[in-house]
Amino acid sequence: MKHTISALVANRAGVLYRISGLFARRGYNIDSLAVGPTDNTEVSRVTIIVDGDDYIADQVTKQLDKLIDVKKVMILPEGDITVRELVLIKVKADEKQRSEIIDIAKIMQCDIVDISHTTLMIEFDDRPDRVSLLIDLLSRYKILEIARTGSIALQKGHRSIQG
Repeated sequence: MKHTISALVANRAGVLYRISGLFARRGYNIDSLAVGPTDNTEVSRVTIIVDGDDYIADQVTKQLDKLIDVKKVMILPEGDITVRELVLIKVKADEKQRSEIIDIAKIMQCDIVDISHTTLMIEFDDRPDRVSLLIDLLSRYKILEIARTGSIALQKGHRSIQG
């Protein structure tokens, strides 16, 4: 089972190294990791997706909470969160395939952000399962490169990790 963990951390050098080191030492696998600024320049938000049972998610949260630079950490409740990923996909597109690829992009509501005589670059942000679907649909063409971010997530409604 996948668990989404959100942490507010001090925005300083070495914090991500200590977080990833904690995972490595404990033998926990990170499925996804995304870090970005918050409205407070001194604090960053880390979103971590881990695969494991409830015990593992609880242990990860407790271990993260012990780190000095971690200000607050919580497991976001499944089904009560909005999760998004961003992907850039460069696809080989000859004249014959170009219109088919553009049709897929339109149906999936993607943006075409670069075009050349031989390639198309598609940008898409959505739920991770929809990002995977797009990649699957484009796999019948020659995918030249993929750059996929980690998931970011916020809890729905009025609840917030910030209080």
